[in-house]
Amino acid sequence: MKVHILDDWFDTLRSLPCFEKLSAHDVTVWTDHQPDPHLLAERVQAAEALVLFRERTKIGATLLERLPNLKLISQRSVYPHIDVEACTANNVLLCSNMHSDTPSYAAAEHTLALILASYRQIPEQVTSLKSGQWQAGVGRTLRGRTLGLYGYGRIASAVATYARALGMNVQFWGSEDGRARAKAAGETVPATRRAFFETSDIVSLHVRLKPATRGIITAQDIEAMQPRALLVNTSRSGLIEAGALEAVVAKGGLHAAVDVFDAEPLMDTAHPLLTHPNVLATPHIGYVTEDEFDLQFSDIFDQINAYADGAPIHMINPSVWS
Repeated sequence: MKVHILDDWFDTLRSLPCFEKLSAHDVTVWTDHQPDPHLLAERVQAAEALVLFRERTKIGATLLERLPNLKLISQRSVYPHIDVEACTANNVLLCSNMHSDTPSYAAAEHTLALILASYRQIPEQVTSLKSGQWQAGVGRTLRGRTLGLYGYGRIASAVATYARALGMNVQFWGSEDGRARAKAAGETVPATRRAFFETSDIVSLHVRLKPATRGIITAQDIEAMQPRALLVNTSRSGLIEAGALEAVVAKGGLHAAVDVFDAEPLMDTAHPLLTHPNVLATPHIGYVTEDEFDLQFSDIFDQINAYADGAPIHMINPSVWS
């Protein structure tokens, strides 16, 4: 098959063990980002299969209608960036392994890294040292602090394990079902939503973005957090009410560590989450490790080979195949 891989910005996949799985195919790798669906359609006209890097490129009808050769889109995890109805209407099969039993340890580790970096002022201290100023201030210790995890899933559970190893207290909040599962597992769940935000020194978000969870963290939730509390978001920016985090941070007091933004790639250096001294920001690198890529794309390439062999797996719109 003619396979086109989108958005491999650092040409990483060719160097990974999993890339060998595509040896029987004609592979083109695009190392830049093309957001315009018309221009993107021109460059991938020959593609029979598209490989996506998570949600870096939106796939909609405007693009799909211009790709008569396209038969398969192969990716991993959730797909809010893909118009599944448009895929079906254009006879394009979407395959995506939902990896229900495998957490992203890379994302969990990055969450911990952001917490440590924020509490110990690592970026500021490094900048100070390199400028010849020695120490830049006084950080804070994590041991004995309370970490509030919003969401009771695989990544949150991994973060909880790391936090407990550092001597932190852990509590959970989330959906009614999530809270029930946390309680059944013997986890700490505060009596009320407000109590969760008020009593957490750090709140970290670990919820999938879907219509029901968009804006689920409100300005009122964030304002209930104690002075100098830290809000961490390595999940999706849309989980927070639009503009709420920026507004609360601007008032001073609250700290934030974010890996996700409303518009990505974020190139606006004047964005308030990039300029405020209380915010530590990284460019959506939670899942960006060689190990995680090899794990994810091994599944993605397996989907391509299964399709080529006439036995597709992980079909999201199986009516196209049938």
